Amino acid sequence: MTTEEYKAQFNEDEAVGWLAIDKPLEQLYPNQEPQHYAPNLHFIAGGTEPLDGISVYKSDKQEPHFHYVTYGFSDLYYNPEQAGKDFSKYGFELTFRLKKKSDDDNVTWACNLMQNLAKYVFKSGKWFEEYHVIPANGPIRLDYDTDIVAVAFVLDPELGEIDTPNGHVQFLQMVGLTSAEFDAFKTNPTLGETEKIINLLRDGNTLLITDLDRKTSVL
Repeated sequence: MTTEEYKAQFNEDEAVGWLAIDKPLEQLYPNQEPQHYAPNLHFIAGGTEPLDGISVYKSDKQEPHFHYVTYGFSDLYYNPEQAGKDFSKYGFELTFRLKKKSDDDNVTWACNLMQNLAKYVFKSGKWFEEYHVIPANGPIRLDYDTDIVAVAFVLDPELGEIDTPNGHVQFLQMVGLTSAEFDAFKTNPTLGETEKIINLLRDGNTLLITDLDRKTSVL
């Protein structure tokens, strides 16, 4: 697609990338209005949080859980410079599935975690790909007794990947790893080792929902 063809399709203020992300979510969660968390001050206006927003849906598939989806790792708005590009900005958005404990669960801590990961990406220029692993430098949630200390990234089993007017986008789901699983990865820090751990986690947990109370390693 040429820049001229791109301009002819969309208005300059149209959130074409955002709408492309919304489309599969509307199909997955029809008639559900998610909780949406957005920074008070936009990043380009001097704010400190890089992501434009994070939506949190409630799902009962497999077991009750929260399904987080970010907006901002990919190009969300009309951008003629993206015409013909393979990937939209960093080429992914993050998702996360967190086991629900109660109706009044605190869901904002995971939003903060996602924003912190965004700060790393935006500052370093490095991005995540499937089967990458990153440590949390301690418990993934600081105010909770959990042995989840790292996250691996896999394609979200329901959202997968999409093509947007700004390029291709993968939905990379964060999956919590216990200290023993992370130690195994550190001993053999390869994509193959991560894939082995993820395949073991899928047994009985096809959606790869993270349970903060999980203490037992799959290894």
